[in-house]
Amino acid sequence: MSEEKANIKLFHILPPDGIPPKGIARLAESGCEAGEGHLVEFRTLPVRSLMNRVVSRRRLPFTWSINPYRGCEFGCRYCYARYTHEFMELRDPADFERKIYIKQSAAWLLRQELRSLKSNEPIAIGTATDPYQPIERRANITRSILEVFAGERGLSLGIVTKSTLIERDIDLLQQIAANNDLTVHITITTHDARLARILEPRAPRPDLRFRTVRCLREARLRTGVMCSPLMPGITDSGLALDTMARKSREADASFLFANPLFLKPCSKATFLAFVHEHFPQLDSVYAKRYEEAFVSRAYQRRVADLVAAVKRKYRLGNRVGEGRISTDKGREEGRTPRQQSFWPEETAPRKLALAQPARQRVMMTS
Repeated sequence: MSEEKANIKLFHILPPDGIPPKGIARLAESGCEAGEGHLVEFRTLPVRSLMNRVVSRRRLPFTWSINPYRGCEFGCRYCYARYTHEFMELRDPADFERKIYIKQSAAWLLRQELRSLKSNEPIAIGTATDPYQPIERRANITRSILEVFAGERGLSLGIVTKSTLIERDIDLLQQIAANNDLTVHITITTHDARLARILEPRAPRPDLRFRTVRCLREARLRTGVMCSPLMPGITDSGLALDTMARKSREADASFLFANPLFLKPCSKATFLAFVHEHFPQLDSVYAKRYEEAFVSRAYQRRVADLVAAVKRKYRLGNRVGEGRISTDKGREEGRTPRQQSFWPEETAPRKLALAQPARQRVMMTS
C-alpha cells in the first residue's frame, strides 16, 4: 500500500540542542533523515495539514494547493517557490533544491481535510514543488494522495509536473477522472533540449515530456502543455511559441497555456546569475525591467497576443479556469503576429537591438 510506504521513517536523529524554532521550522527540525542523492539530502516532515488555501496576486484558477514535498530536485533557475524554505530558516536559495522534505501522513491528512471541502473549490497538486520529482519513485507520497482522490466524487483537480513519472499513475488518474474533473498540466518551458538542460538541469528532456503528453492523451486524460514561464529575449519569440504550439498539437495536447516570467526576491539572484552566465547581452535589460517582480502590462498584452495567435493556428484550447485571452484584432486568422519588441514600453514601444542576438543565442546554447 503506497500510504504505508509513504509513512516509513528511514533514519532517526536526535533533536537539536537548545530552544527549537517555531512553526514549520520546528516541524522540519523534528523530522528524520530519509537518505540522500547526488548533492541532495532528504528528511521527513511531520506536517499538521496538507491542503493550503491559495492567496495570490496572479488570479490563479484554484482555491487549494497540495505540495507533497518541500523543495524540488529539478533545480529550475526561474523557480519562484524558493522562498518556502525561508519559513524553515533555510536562507540559501540553493537549499531549495538540495534539502528536500517529505511530508508524512499525507493521505491520512487529506482524508480529514476533504471532509470540510466545498464542492466548488478547485484543488491543484504541484504548485510550489514538483509532485513527481525523483524522490517520488520510492517515497510514493503523490501516489498515496491520488489513492485518496480515486475514492472521491465531484471534485475539480489539477496536477502540474515536468516529470515523465506521472505515467506510472495512469491507472489512478483514470479512476479519478471517471468521477471528478481532472486536468493534467505538463510543463514544457522550451522545445530546445540544450537550453532546457541549463535552465532546468535535472528535469526530463522536452521531447520526453511531449511524449508523456501523448501517452496521457491516449489514456483519455485531459492533458495540456504549460509553456511557462516565458522568459523575455530567451523563449518568448514568435518562432519559439509557434514551435511549442506545433509540437503540442502533434502530441494531441488538450490545450496550451503560457505566462511571462515573474521574479520573487528569493529567485531573482539565481535567475539573473543564469542570465549573466548564458545570456550576458540581456544583463542590463533584465536588471531594468525586473526592478519589480512582474513585467509591464504592455509586455503581458504582447505575449497574450502571440499565444492567442498560435493557439488559433494549431487549434489548441484553454486550460480549466483560464480567462479569455486578448487577441490582436484585424490580423489574418491563423497567422502569428510579428513581435515588434521583447520589451515594449507602456506608452511608446520601440525595437531593442538585443532582440535578434537573443534568439540566436538560444539556438547556440550548449
